[in-house]
Amino acid sequence: MAIELTDELIQLRRAADQVRARATAGPYSAEAWRPWLEAAAVVHDAVTEHAKATGQNRYEVEKALVTAVKNAEGAPEG
Repeated sequence: MAIELTDELIQLRRAADQVRARATAGPYSAEAWRPWLEAAAVVHDAVTEHAKATGQNRYEVEKALVTAVKNAEGAPEG
């Protein structure tokens, strides 16, 4: 069975990745990383809810989401 993803999940993951890039661009500080941790929590919750609603495995949904976002951006998987 193919993993079903929504545009919302993909957009949330892309946004979290952008926040992560900003957070990790400079030296570590809790203040700089807070937005990334919050964005990651939003993605986690959305993936969990989506998996429950569609009867899919949460881990498989997140794995497919990461792959879909990386492939859409032309980044190599890994």
